[in-house]
Amino acid sequence: MEKPRAYWNSEKETRPRDVREAEVLGLMQRQLRYAYDHLPFYRRHYDRAGFHPDQVTSIATFTARVPIITKQMLRDDQAEHAPFGSYLGAGPVDVCRVHGSSGTSGKPTLYAISRGDWDYIAEVMAQAFYTCGVRPGDVVQLATVFSLFMGGWGSLLGIERLGATAFPVGAGETERQIELMWRIKSTVLITTPSYALHMLEVARSMGLDPSTSPLRLGIFIGEPGSSIPGTRQALESGWGIVVRDMATTSEMTPWGTNAECERGQGVHVMQDEVWTEIVAKDNPNRALPDGESGAVVYTHLRRQSQPMIRFYSGDESHMTYESCGCGRTYPRLPMGVYGRLDDMLLIRGANVYPSQVQRSLLSVPGTGVEFKIVLERNGALDTATVRVERDPAAKTANQADFDGELAKQVKRRLKNDTNINFEVEVLPPNSLERAISKANRVDDRRPRFRP
Repeated sequence: MEKPRAYWNSEKETRPRDVREAEVLGLMQRQLRYAYDHLPFYRRHYDRAGFHPDQVTSIATFTARVPIITKQMLRDDQAEHAPFGSYLGAGPVDVCRVHGSSGTSGKPTLYAISRGDWDYIAEVMAQAFYTCGVRPGDVVQLATVFSLFMGGWGSLLGIERLGATAFPVGAGETERQIELMWRIKSTVLITTPSYALHMLEVARSMGLDPSTSPLRLGIFIGEPGSSIPGTRQALESGWGIVVRDMATTSEMTPWGTNAECERGQGVHVMQDEVWTEIVAKDNPNRALPDGESGAVVYTHLRRQSQPMIRFYSGDESHMTYESCGCGRTYPRLPMGVYGRLDDMLLIRGANVYPSQVQRSLLSVPGTGVEFKIVLERNGALDTATVRVERDPAAKTANQADFDGELAKQVKRRLKNDTNINFEVEVLPPNSLERAISKANRVDDRRPRFRP
């Protein structure tokens, strides 16, 4: 039997950085000219900022001169130029798919994708899943929401192009998911970290040992988690699998351009498809050096329908160009995306991400996988409570004493890791609502100023 090749595209993935970036600069310049000449949204935006594509003569000037775009700008433009905004770049006959954001903060932002881009997306997603370790012959269980959300559809496209067997079961009906996993012998699971942890609990409640499942690989998308050591360890030991992190944002479809290889040292950034920058949080036109944490900004280099050029994602990470043993010459985000800047919580002057709280909780034996941060205001002061379930396996003769001691341990750990005095409530297993897609970890009840 012929040994599978090491790379989806060896020449592309292993070429020297300077060769790649020479191509990238040309793609940037072409994309900027296209946007300025054909997409009114960008021409208005650039004219207001005093920017013209001719100003970009290097990758450094691209960062320093090109103004960012934000999700709110896209929403506003679609409200004024319904339904797809004035940055569509495709005629009605060319659009083959319509998707969108979840719309949790209002109307969903709509994504219209041309036929040419849909085929292009499939190729890039195939490279991403190949990087993570999927191979022809794998049976890939897609426990993802198939709706407006792009996550499931992008996964399906890539798996089909790669040549593996796709099992697009969707999210929900968890007991049926697990029964079918054993029945058809799924070898790869694609879902969110939160739902995979929930599936672990359900499998155990069914009398199954998840570590004996047919799975060999889990690829986790949609939210930070699989790069968090505690979450990764819970998934790897619970399912008996190799864990790989993947994904950018749905606006940046093909969203798989951050993909982790077999070395497990963070996600490789496919810079020749989506140019990815780490910039200062307070100045998105200032690039940060390797290793310094900042805001992540993305640019489509090849997409023509609704291209995103310097899209401020709200993600936070840091980048390195240190070589990887896999041989790929792409840079890496060594810790993946460890939080979203717009998910950052400000509690009594201290900043914390929900993912940081999750990391701390999973380091304390006896805690379960589900938790909720409840924020309230008592007079002039914020109060913060972490409600965490106990591990179903943690059975004791005196449950009240066990829960009290566990709450003290969690409180100490959170104080040590975040410098915030959280109150802690330990709950019985299955007390909190389970998410079948992205988990909502925060219940912020603090009053907000309204003009």
